[in-house]
Amino acid sequence: MSQADASGAPGGAPAGAPLIASDRVEGTAVYDAMGNRLGSVETLMIDKMTGHVEYAVLSFGGFLGLGSSHYPLPWARLRYDTRLGGYVTDITEAQLAEAPSFPRDETVDWSDSGWGERLRGHYGATPYGSRDGL
Repeated sequence: MSQADASGAPGGAPAGAPLIASDRVEGTAVYDAMGNRLGSVETLMIDKMTGHVEYAVLSFGGFLGLGSSHYPLPWARLRYDTRLGGYVTDITEAQLAEAPSFPRDETVDWSDSGWGERLRGHYGATPYGSRDGL
């Protein structure tokens, strides 16, 4: 039997709980270490074999969503900050601008080993030792 949190999200968790439903993460702001907003989480990439979240795909750049691109960030590089109500990363805006990305209106073939190599080359391997979603 499914339960909903106070906001009505199925499978959601009450405020302050250590778990959160993936749909509650989507749209959450991401900030750099100085508290400057970098963008927001568009979606999560989960290793279907281990269940670990590997990447948060960040929407970054553009104006009012136009011209923005998607940037996969290693989930381990994000931490939730209750004061900001969003995720903080040690990745700078300049580092993010140079990271592998794809246009907002395109999709990525996550099974493409070249794409995975580009991500690992920029960020290093994820701590889970998976194939980085590949």
